[in-house]
Amino acid sequence: MLETEKMTYWYTTASDYLFKDVDLRFEPGRSYAIVGQSGTGKTTMVSLLAGLDAPKAGKIKIAGQDIAKMGLGAYRRRQVSVVFQAFNLFTYMSALENLMTAMAITKSSRRGDQEFSRDMLRRLGLTDEQMTQNVQRLSGGQQQRVAIARTMVCDAPLVVADEPTGNLDEANTDEVIALFNQIAHEQGKCVIIVTHEPSVAEQCDGVLRLAQRTFRWEKTPTAAAV
Repeated sequence: MLETEKMTYWYTTASDYLFKDVDLRFEPGRSYAIVGQSGTGKTTMVSLLAGLDAPKAGKIKIAGQDIAKMGLGAYRRRQVSVVFQAFNLFTYMSALENLMTAMAITKSSRRGDQEFSRDMLRRLGLTDEQMTQNVQRLSGGQQQRVAIARTMVCDAPLVVADEPTGNLDEANTDEVIALFNQIAHEQGKCVIIVTHEPSVAEQCDGVLRLAQRTFRWEKTPTAAAV
């Protein structure tokens, strides 16, 4: 589904590359963790996979299409949902309005379906009262659930999450990762989580480590989860 071909990235000069000639493949119906120490390039990897930046050389493809030729703007709108550590919700809206707006922007097949959005928020533990409150009145864990629900109501086949549990306690962390696995296994999406937490990585189907300017699989999924 998502693959990189000879993907290479550097900040200043090609000789001082962050990573080079990276060939990776991520399948639908599976969850993946990308791990590594600070400074190894995890955040850059998020930006590349999310279409927020482009590799200096090589390609990133989704369903066989080069995302650069597709247009990064079109890729972000239709092919990928991103969950940021800071949530990136519309803070002047309610949880329900955040979902409805996301569906409208991405032209989701369910756009305009308010009951569908309500059902998704209920599945993630929000009450009818909470989902109509301004999101700033919700707890951090509840806001994270809204951000995750946003990925579930949009049609994008790829979900990329950047340190999604960094602000959560252990109990909420486990619940959030369970939700990401649900998105992968039940909705057939490809979920990629960038994390520094071993406990988070252990719960994913595959684990990819970035170290010394190279990637290596620490755990490879043996079969699709769907």
